[in-house]
Amino acid sequence: MQPISPQPIEVSKLNFDRENPRLVEFDLGTSSTDEDILGILIEAMDVRELVMSMASSGFFAHEPLIAIPDGDVYTVIEGNRRLAALKLLLDPSLSDRVNFDCGEVSEDILQSLREVPVQVTTRLESWQYLGFKHVNGPARWGSYAKAQYVARVHRDFDIELGDIAQQIGDSHTFVRRVFRGLMVIEQAERMGVFDRGDTYRSSLAFSHLYTGLGYDGVRDYLQISDEMDERIDPVPEENKDKLGKLLMWLYGSRRDNRPPLVRSQNPDLRNLSRILVSDDALRAVERGDSLDVALELTYSPSGVFAGALRDARDSLRKARSVVTGGYDGSIDLLKLGGSVAELADALYVDMEKIHTGEPRKRVTEDG
Repeated sequence: MQPISPQPIEVSKLNFDRENPRLVEFDLGTSSTDEDILGILIEAMDVRELVMSMASSGFFAHEPLIAIPDGDVYTVIEGNRRLAALKLLLDPSLSDRVNFDCGEVSEDILQSLREVPVQVTTRLESWQYLGFKHVNGPARWGSYAKAQYVARVHRDFDIELGDIAQQIGDSHTFVRRVFRGLMVIEQAERMGVFDRGDTYRSSLAFSHLYTGLGYDGVRDYLQISDEMDERIDPVPEENKDKLGKLLMWLYGSRRDNRPPLVRSQNPDLRNLSRILVSDDALRAVERGDSLDVALELTYSPSGVFAGALRDARDSLRKARSVVTGGYDGSIDLLKLGGSVAELADALYVDMEKIHTGEPRKRVTEDG
């Protein structure tokens, strides 16, 4: 961004940037009002602290807002949180409508806030500065906001992803990953198989998607190849239903009261990738089974057997460690213990026959 001296501009001529990547993350509609934006900035972005600071000390002139001209007014592309604080302080009716109490503010402070320094520029001239500041700098955006920024620069200004990565000081791999993730979400919305406003949780765990798209199981399931990474529609049309299912497993649906299968990236995301390449396991999650149930179907029979045996041993050890205080002497629990013992004996006999073909003296853990 070229160094241009800031100029004083009336706050009444400054508008919020509805294309701001952090605001786009909240899926604001085209008919959103200033009150809608203020609600987000107040609840999610610590505007209250800025209001308190400006109410006592005024506006810090050494850090001007950055805006682009829009007819007789200006759109603030850097400093929307500060603009929110200014609007709340200067317009009591607005602060009342969003139920925000600014407290007592002196008339001298209010007068000093009516005009603030603004550096007027264009989006093209400012993208490198804003990208570095918010992607790798001290005022970082979330991953979804970063993806929005990368996509806008790439599409609007025809800047290659590699050049964007170099200019903002990030890896080409990361830039490609977040761009690909955003393209998949936007494609899913166009296809009608996903709605960002209907995720089970209020915030979109965007990293689940762009990380998952790096796993072979997920890529094979959607049939995304490396050469498709920078396409606007990376998922083949015939995999529309698969895309909808994947995003349901990642994000759930508030409308259908369906929580996501993936609760955390580690280990759920890797486990889902493994499930997607197993026909039996995939059918299990499609019919509504949990990840744990489906994951067992990805193991070989020997793996399932060994895991079940270890689990049984661990459970018996736990039960025995608390038998003195945990067993109340009831006949029902005694019968249950007998059934467990009979099953263990029958299992051992079956294993012994497979091992030698002939019954032999039982071998215990202690030898």
